[in-house]
Amino acid sequence: MTTPDPEPKRTPGLEPGGEVPPGENPPAEGGTYGISHPEPPELRKGWGPMPLVLIMVVVALVAIGLIAMAVAL
Repeated sequence: MTTPDPEPKRTPGLEPGGEVPPGENPPAEGGTYGISHPEPPELRKGWGPMPLVLIMVVVALVAIGLIAMAVAL
């Protein structure tokens, strides 16, 4: 287990006075360019014309069938 505050005289990589020499610490974080994976295409927000036409046709057929049943009684 390491102590949270090690003895400065025994810490590797420190110069006298407690400073870190150049090249001892890792380089600064690099920037990111772009994204890591392609994003999926944006979904359309509205209904297309074909599903609406199909729904209207089904509703019309059901209505015609119900009217025909009511007339047949």
